[in-house]
Amino acid sequence: MTDVTTGTASPSSPGAPADAARLRSALAAVRTEVGKAVVGQDGAVTGLMIALLARGHVLLEGVPGVAKTLLVRSLSQALSLDTKRVQFTPDLMPGDVTGSLVYDGQTGGFVFREGPVFTNILLADEINRTPPKTQSALLEAMEERQVSVDGVSRRLPDPFIVAATQNPIEYEGTYSLPEAQLDRFLLKLTLDVPERDTEVEVLRRHAAGFNPRDLAAAGVAPVLGAAELQAARESAARVGANADVLAYIVDLARATRRSPSVRLGVSPRGTTALLAAAKAWAWLSGYDSITPDHVQAMLVPVWRHRIQLRPEAELEGVGADAILRSIVQQVQVPI
Repeated sequence: MTDVTTGTASPSSPGAPADAARLRSALAAVRTEVGKAVVGQDGAVTGLMIALLARGHVLLEGVPGVAKTLLVRSLSQALSLDTKRVQFTPDLMPGDVTGSLVYDGQTGGFVFREGPVFTNILLADEINRTPPKTQSALLEAMEERQVSVDGVSRRLPDPFIVAATQNPIEYEGTYSLPEAQLDRFLLKLTLDVPERDTEVEVLRRHAAGFNPRDLAAAGVAPVLGAAELQAARESAARVGANADVLAYIVDLARATRRSPSVRLGVSPRGTTALLAAAKAWAWLSGYDSITPDHVQAMLVPVWRHRIQLRPEAELEGVGADAILRSIVQQVQVPI
């Protein structure tokens, strides 16, 4: 089983439509541009591009200093997309994210002032540091792509994704994300501390004058626009899935619900999320329809945050990733 967040796309299959091949080439150029600023996080870059293609949101988990924020900023720069960053803190209010009505002295009435959620890529930094009330302010935006204030619904820009970060080892002053919100994230990507050679390359770049706050000086240039991204999304949505593969996804989900180590298995929303991610990965890899390999590659990042383990499994040190990989080994693969 291969986790897509640790690898690269397979070669394109022969006979792919010219426009799809061109769009895939443009997305490959995006990866190159991001690589000018971020080293050693190729899997996370792939995951973010899959989320954009599948219209999903991403939860980035890693210790401080592994380039989570830089990764999102570099990607938005390469895609010519607007991005805003919100530092989530205990005193952050819902209106600070979604926007609020403010009094206009000239008109004598109230006008809506847009919050930072009105952007293409919202970087929700340390999302688990704000109380549930503020976390829930994102639920409508993530699911419906709109914000409702004072009975009026306002559409968010398209594309729109939330890229939220959280620290996996620091729990003081944090609030666990509710299941309803976790389920809205298409992927949960883990960013590890880089290998020695990669970390040496990071230092070499900084020694040569690299400034992570100046991406233009680093050479990160826009290579893809919103219109091309929309065309890529539409092309990826046309990737097929036969009945056997669809049944395979359902069998995997049902296996999580029966696992003795799992208290809460994958919901039907989780199966549709896996299908969407597998289609995006298949399209990036040059396939016209998804295969069990694409499903297996996307299963861990799509489902690792959607299952709840039993306390005894957690005490034994069993992780969600290990359980999911075990389930993949147990469920029969359609031939």
